[in-house]
Amino acid sequence: LIKLDLDRIRVLGLEVNAETIRYSICTSKLKLKQENVEVYGPSLIIIRPDPTKHSHALNAELQRLLSAIPNVVVAGLPQVSRAVIAVDDAHGPPTYKLCVEGYGLRDVMATYGVVGARTKSNNILEVYVTLGIEAARTTIMNEITDVMEGHGMSVDHRHIMLLASQMTSRGEVLGITRHGLAKMRESVFNLASFEKTADHLFDAAYYGQTDSIDGVSERIILGMPAAIGTGLFKLIHNHTETKLDEMVEPIFNTT
Repeated sequence: LIKLDLDRIRVLGLEVNAETIRYSICTSKLKLKQENVEVYGPSLIIIRPDPTKHSHALNAELQRLLSAIPNVVVAGLPQVSRAVIAVDDAHGPPTYKLCVEGYGLRDVMATYGVVGARTKSNNILEVYVTLGIEAARTTIMNEITDVMEGHGMSVDHRHIMLLASQMTSRGEVLGITRHGLAKMRESVFNLASFEKTADHLFDAAYYGQTDSIDGVSERIILGMPAAIGTGLFKLIHNHTETKLDEMVEPIFNTT
């Protein structure tokens, strides 16, 4: 027996009633038929297990329904655990935002009344799957900027753009970890400069790997100038003192 609190439903503004809850229960994973779920009035729902299938374990089936029915999602998205309305009045007139806790960006964007073009998520991998790699790159830059500004720090936006481009240059989101760096480059010194230095050097020596020493990290480790800025050029000029001959005065001098 399920008894609905109609006053609570009205206060919360939920667009549900006994019939919609009955439909949600029948279409859930409880494997209940429609004739086993009956509605009595606007606030009562009676659920009866099928006696033909559970005649020998009726008590166990009742206990299963008792523990599973409270977890049935009757409205909304099952991936979303909470949603609150936030007011942002720091910059001009107040604006209202719906903050959703959970995941399911695609389902949220497809919800009636939600403007998909103004919907964003801080789940970078979900943004990558839903909107693509460029959207994931933009999300990385925005999230890093928000975190830095929240702590009162200012970082040149070009550095953040470079980091986001490095993480998404291979067409997938790669973290700045030993696993992500292993997919970004095959440089031995670059991998050894981050984590597990001895392991990377030992594996490189065992398998006979070579390193062209082209990156910044590799050149810093070996004490060489990085191939950027003034270190980009490889032209060597042997400068010697050159004596210049005195300039001969012209024949026709007007002065």
